[in-house]
Amino acid sequence: MEDLLAAELESLGAHGIEPTVAGAGFRGDLATAYRVCLWSRLANRILLPLSQTRAESPDDLYRAMQTIDWSQHFGTEQTFAIVFNANTPHLRHSHFGALRAKDVVVDQFRINCGERPSVDTEQPDILINVHWRREQLVISLDLSGHSLHRRGYRLRGMAAPLKENLAAALLLRTRWPEIAAGGGAFVDPMCGSGTLLIEAALMAADIAPGLLQQDFGLLHWKQHRPELWQDLREQARRRRQDGLAQLPPLRGFDRSRKTLQAARENIRRAGLDDYIHLEACELAHCTPPARSHGGLLLTNPPYGERLGEEEQLQQLYHRLGQVLKNRFQGWQAGVFTARPELAQQLGLRALKIHSLFNGALACKLLHFDIAPRWYRQPQRFPRPLPATQRSAQAEMLQNRLRKNHKRLSRWLRREQIQCYRLYDHDLPEYAFAIDVYQGERCWVLVQEYQAPATVDKDKARQRTREALGVVLDELDIPPEQLYYKLRKPQKGREQYQKIMSSGEFHTVCEGGHRFLVNFTDYLDTGLFLDHRLTRQLIQSLATGKRFLNLFAYTGSVTVYAAKGGARSTTSVDLSTTYLDWARRNLELNDIDGNTHRLIRADCLQWLEQAIRENMRFELIFIDPPSFSNSKRMRQTFDVQRDHVALLSQAARLLSDDGVMIFSNNRRDFKLDQEALRSLFEIENLGRRTLPEDFRNNPKIHHCWRLRPARAGW
Repeated sequence: MEDLLAAELESLGAHGIEPTVAGAGFRGDLATAYRVCLWSRLANRILLPLSQTRAESPDDLYRAMQTIDWSQHFGTEQTFAIVFNANTPHLRHSHFGALRAKDVVVDQFRINCGERPSVDTEQPDILINVHWRREQLVISLDLSGHSLHRRGYRLRGMAAPLKENLAAALLLRTRWPEIAAGGGAFVDPMCGSGTLLIEAALMAADIAPGLLQQDFGLLHWKQHRPELWQDLREQARRRRQDGLAQLPPLRGFDRSRKTLQAARENIRRAGLDDYIHLEACELAHCTPPARSHGGLLLTNPPYGERLGEEEQLQQLYHRLGQVLKNRFQGWQAGVFTARPELAQQLGLRALKIHSLFNGALACKLLHFDIAPRWYRQPQRFPRPLPATQRSAQAEMLQNRLRKNHKRLSRWLRREQIQCYRLYDHDLPEYAFAIDVYQGERCWVLVQEYQAPATVDKDKARQRTREALGVVLDELDIPPEQLYYKLRKPQKGREQYQKIMSSGEFHTVCEGGHRFLVNFTDYLDTGLFLDHRLTRQLIQSLATGKRFLNLFAYTGSVTVYAAKGGARSTTSVDLSTTYLDWARRNLELNDIDGNTHRLIRADCLQWLEQAIRENMRFELIFIDPPSFSNSKRMRQTFDVQRDHVALLSQAARLLSDDGVMIFSNNRRDFKLDQEALRSLFEIENLGRRTLPEDFRNNPKIHHCWRLRPARAGW
């Protein structure tokens, strides 16, 4: 930041500027020093050197401190403290040096005045800075009195990812003052406590960053000129008033309402609550201000230093890239990150990169021009290893893929199957599921089962890269047709939750029907491959029947029922997204009309209503989630706990000669046949409906045919 600081000092009237490591020296009159204290957006402290000398021993330090008449700078009624920084072979302990310097000041006052000032290390009136580097000793008065990054608008105890002066540096690096002067807007889509937004507003409105701060070290200095200081502050207040009238739109987003509340408090303390718009929403829903014509989007995404966050961060950066390309074309953008390797997920080429430190953390500021010529395909997965860099075990994986394909190929041709599972954790070293989807092109989805914490992360990463390289080689597909996901143990309806917002759909074929699949936005693709035979069973049973699909998901089973000649279909699901997906699947197969209803409702509540309305169906399919605690549901649902009640309710909608197909994918599920025996004749179809490509993992799929018991109910 030294070059930025030097340019700022020049703009504030300083001369003789000499950039140094992490700072800059300058010359000027007292008005210049005051102006820098009030207006510097980058400096931490403004130090007035009182003595600069050569020192090779603690005695030299003592003599240098003695040469300064401290009574010219403060009195015995005031408090003081010493900040001592030493990097010299001539002093072993900085604490000893600080005590030595303090003793000099105290002894001088006691001898000359008969009393001594007190030391206050928390809030001293006067702060003396001693800097001893090698043989160079500089003793200074701290005119700022505190770190100038503390503007006064943020509570000290509040955690923040960026210091205010670092935020200002990022804004200067991304040319925000020029963009704001041209009428450009500012957006931070992950604004946190609002530091970037506030600094952007201060900069664009020509507001002195020190105007909010009431206490400076210079105010307690004996040589302070109050009239000069007040005149400079009054000028700054007038400039603030004029600048706010010209302020361009500023907008901040964050998914956390609690975080946004903290941002609102900070913005209020900065006096900017009428000028900055905040909105609680997911990253995917961020939009530019209305009627804005370009501007700057600058953000500091999470760094994700905790174990297991890698996949979420990749998804976050991918989502950010989609937002930039879909919503902010024509804008400039900056992404400040400690994880620059994740920038590949943005799908944008960085035009410039600056290196900065956030505390002790090395970071990069990536600059982007959001224009199609800079778009590139985001890397959706870890970089595959070429064959020359793979281990001998990788050859075992390649041989297994070849063997599996040979074993399945005749069956695939005979059954005309185009979407199938090629590999499922066959080798313990490679915990992957590999699925092939055939449409206008061949797409491959590689899902890695998350390794336990006991597995070395580097080894796990190596095997992932090996596996991806093997898949590309063995299946002979380009990288853009390969998708990768990390599967973790799921809770509730997490398997249905959105993880990206690419909106990237592909059309695939199965059983003579066409379906939309999405390999990026959700944990599952929209077409459960292990349900292939179950869907075929529904089609064979559907002719002339009124069909009910509870927990309909993307409606693939409804498509099979309609194509099987169902008299009508009713598909019920709580998710608007999945019902829209189901509608598109129906349209893709030329299925339309009033006889095919899509109903958005909590399936459990809808059952109660359907019973009251005396609805009847000859064919019912129920494939519920293992667990659901959606906020839109009246109560939680657990398939093991609640399946008897669910099936008992559904039985009241089933005609006397009807059939119900019940399935689920909870591995440890046990059907309570004793409780259901009075209602149904039960036939286990688990083995019959388990496809050939899932035979080595039978626990993945449960399925039963339920008919009304002869005794009635």
